[in-house]
Amino acid sequence: MSRVLIIDDEPGIRNVLKDILEDENYTVFTAEEGLSGLSLVEKESIDLVILDIWLPNMGGIDVLREIKQSHPEVEVIVISGHANIDMAVKAVKLGAFDFLEKPLSMDKVITLVKNALAMEDLKKENRQLKYSLFMEDPLIGSSPAMKKIRTLIDQSAASDARILIMGENGTGKELVAREIHKKSRRCDGPFVTVNCAAIPDTLLESELFGHEKGAFTGAIARRRGKFEMADEGTLFLDEVADMSSSAQAKVLRVIQELKFERIGGEKSISVDVRLIAATNKNIQEEIKKQLFREDLYFRLNVIPIIIPPLRERPEDLRELTNYFMEKFKPQKNSEKRTISNEGMKILEDYTWPGNVRELKNFIERINVMSDEEIISPETAHYLLGEKIKEERSWNLKEFESMKLNEAKDLFEKKLLTLKLSQNNFNISKTAEALGIYPSNLHGKIKKLGIKIQK
Repeated sequence: MSRVLIIDDEPGIRNVLKDILEDENYTVFTAEEGLSGLSLVEKESIDLVILDIWLPNMGGIDVLREIKQSHPEVEVIVISGHANIDMAVKAVKLGAFDFLEKPLSMDKVITLVKNALAMEDLKKENRQLKYSLFMEDPLIGSSPAMKKIRTLIDQSAASDARILIMGENGTGKELVAREIHKKSRRCDGPFVTVNCAAIPDTLLESELFGHEKGAFTGAIARRRGKFEMADEGTLFLDEVADMSSSAQAKVLRVIQELKFERIGGEKSISVDVRLIAATNKNIQEEIKKQLFREDLYFRLNVIPIIIPPLRERPEDLRELTNYFMEKFKPQKNSEKRTISNEGMKILEDYTWPGNVRELKNFIERINVMSDEEIISPETAHYLLGEKIKEERSWNLKEFESMKLNEAKDLFEKKLLTLKLSQNNFNISKTAEALGIYPSNLHGKIKKLGIKIQK
């Protein structure tokens, strides 16, 4: 049932509108002035507001502006007993659906309410359509590991249990999260993503919980956070282990209470959100280093899903390759090209440190750079480029004529170069993988003359 809020200081108008709209099977809330009306917009999931322009304490135009800033998806019908063209134009410019003059025609009110709610439904449908159009690729693979993951998705989707997805970069953690959302009872609600590693610590809490106008320098208007945006849907916290300790503490509290305050705000906001988190780090090690809260880990890790790297499920490689070759074929009407058996052998021998994402990019590169109908091993080898050289250049012959220290330096240089490449030349992640401090790694890079790719 659609939920309508009537904000009008005249009890007679409120009661008449409430009775008529309830007869039309709408859930109706009422408020006699702007501030209490805004409070209801915050607390309840309101679909439409019928708003009087002339209100005590806070004028209707200011209420309209506030609603459209904090809840732009909510439609507003403005009414007034002292209407003029300038006021109507101003209201529509601020985002009002329409403007009605008192005394009200109840037939016209009902028609406008239906039209406004139909417009909101169209907007929701449009958002869903965009969501489906920009969905990432489906989960591809028939290996035992992928079958197990699909089983976990089916088992966990029906509940609201929190899920922690673990796996290397490029394995498809967000795809799994989206698949869970798509199969859950929340599938018609929003799927909101937060990349915790991409947002500076100083902005992450604002991103998650929102802020009030003037809460800090640059907060020129109220802003809803991702938790609010995900209400009645799913919030996906990607790279959750990169959160600051302050943000971790607040997320833990929200999980426990399902309510929070915006930065600079005093009002508690309740949300109904399913939480799915993901990380590419060894979270147990992060807990030992006191970089991640153990109590938050236990809260998030109700259902663990571990996605193995591509090198551990080589049986999926050919299926993934065929899918991406079809997706990236140069023209819609052209025949899908294939990779020769010898070319596939090269792909099967490669360890794919970037996992499925790296394979996807490689297949797109093939379809752009090569005109061959059957991709030759030479083309596959050439387009994998330096990466394959790095993997295949590890043999003892080149060390045979060297002194021990010289051989150690060369080996160290090759190992560091490979590890840097596998971690996209991220110093912190490479140092963590090697078990050394970033400052130590910087010193070795300088000493051994290793070039860092940006």
